[in-house]
Amino acid sequence: MSTYPLSTDLVPTTPRGRCTTNPNPHDDSKKKARYLFGLTPRTLTVVDRAELSETLVRFRFTADDNFAGFSTVAPADHVKLLFDKNDDGTPALPNLGEGRAPLGELTHRDYTVRWFDADAGTLDIDFVIHDHGVASRWAATAAPGDQLGVIGPRGSHHIKDVFPWYVFAVDETALPALSRWVEGLREGVPAVAYIEVDGPQSHIDLPTRANLTTVWYHRDGQPAGNNALLSDAIINHDYPDRDGFVWVAGEALSIRAARRFLKETGFDREHCDVDGYWRVGTANHDHHADPDEE
Repeated sequence: MSTYPLSTDLVPTTPRGRCTTNPNPHDDSKKKARYLFGLTPRTLTVVDRAELSETLVRFRFTADDNFAGFSTVAPADHVKLLFDKNDDGTPALPNLGEGRAPLGELTHRDYTVRWFDADAGTLDIDFVIHDHGVASRWAATAAPGDQLGVIGPRGSHHIKDVFPWYVFAVDETALPALSRWVEGLREGVPAVAYIEVDGPQSHIDLPTRANLTTVWYHRDGQPAGNNALLSDAIINHDYPDRDGFVWVAGEALSIRAARRFLKETGFDREHCDVDGYWRVGTANHDHHADPDEE
């Protein structure tokens, strides 16, 4: 893998605050807000690249329409990246119909909106590098000038920064969302992040104004998704009360125990969220699905 220089623009060393385009919410409450967005297929072009670690690469993209109408609000906002090409080599995009964008047979993967700069017209997305998968293979060699198709985000679920404390438990697939989340937290709020990665070579910096404690768990070469590291971290954490917010994201079955623990110990739905970002052996896993109900 080529080495690209780390710029303070593409990889800032100080927190930039919350990333939002400030759209109007569809539903709003004291603790949460929901947003619905229109879908526009676009062509992205790589303009910069930085290796955050041996296993995480950040790309900065521009768009053929300068991201006209693009909206994002929350750390877990995601787009669908499209990897197929037309005969002329341009990215294959879905056709819109009745307000929806059917993907058909197009090869697509969900990726977090790490950062969006509406003024500059740029979008940053982080890719996990591993030894399989169409997205990882693309990211391993992609360079400025390379293109992808994209559609989304379709909507956003924003957790407002009104809680007295935060606990996060994520693997590397949710590390970009965690990075965006802690970068936007208010100054001094207590937060703990349990992070599962393969080893020290996968550690990254997490700029934040929060009072953040990070605990790294290493698989040390064991397959991802076949352990209970994140669930154990959530179950064994010393919670001061049930008034804070807990977010867990990783392999769907491995975090099932965390979901059950939070439900059984009195965390209501406004104070926790457990997202199965992926599932062993399943391509394009629906991360909205509750593994306890499948």
